[in-house]
Amino acid sequence: MSSGGTGVTAHEQAGPRHVAIIMDGNGRWAARRGLSPSAGHKAGVERIRDLIEACKERHIEVLTLFAFSSENWQRPPKEVELLMSLFHSYLRREARRMQEQGVRLRVIGRRDRFSSRVQRAIVEAETLTREGQNGTLVIAADYGGQWDIAQAARVLAEEVASGQRTADSIDEEALGAHIQLADLPPVDLLIRSSGEQRISNFVLWQAAYSEFYFTDTLWPDFDVPALDLALEAFRLRDRRYGGRNGDGLEAQA
Repeated sequence: MSSGGTGVTAHEQAGPRHVAIIMDGNGRWAARRGLSPSAGHKAGVERIRDLIEACKERHIEVLTLFAFSSENWQRPPKEVELLMSLFHSYLRREARRMQEQGVRLRVIGRRDRFSSRVQRAIVEAETLTREGQNGTLVIAADYGGQWDIAQAARVLAEEVASGQRTADSIDEEALGAHIQLADLPPVDLLIRSSGEQRISNFVLWQAAYSEFYFTDTLWPDFDVPALDLALEAFRLRDRRYGGRNGDGLEAQA
């Protein structure tokens, strides 16, 4: 992760400024090794550290990780308890390291359903790393893309009701300003591990023009070479944002 980025054209595509990852496959990774699901989740957490450093070296400004979705509360209670414990220990253990690296941590999503212990750890980690200038790590926890858009719409509705704005003033820009991560670059590359090819209610607004990269690699095995494969695939894409390519043909995305 870094603070810089240069724009180039079509087939000389620069690397992404913002990479988002759906970290999938921990359970299958553990099952294939005859291990408990907890072993898979723990291995998945350890993978994050290497990728933060790799993103810094590759001048990626923002890395957003889907750690816990709004729907994950429906998992077995013991698994949810384990995930919460891992989240808490990660925040407490890694915040100092990120501060030393100059990486800022942000957590997006609802917080009211977390225990007071986890909520305190989030605030403390964000406070400790808030001066970081070498990139941003975003952890999406109790997050859903539809929730994100709905809460932004709710804010605008309250502003209309209070007379702060008119209904006619609501457009994409107004809504986007209230979406989580509105102050960061949009997601350029969205990666999902484990072979699933869906985005599962993740950063729906922010990924409007993202390139998608799906890999069969299970998350605990998603190492730096796997990241480089995704980045190389991104550089080969022709990103036109609904415009036209050099031959004048209508772009489809």
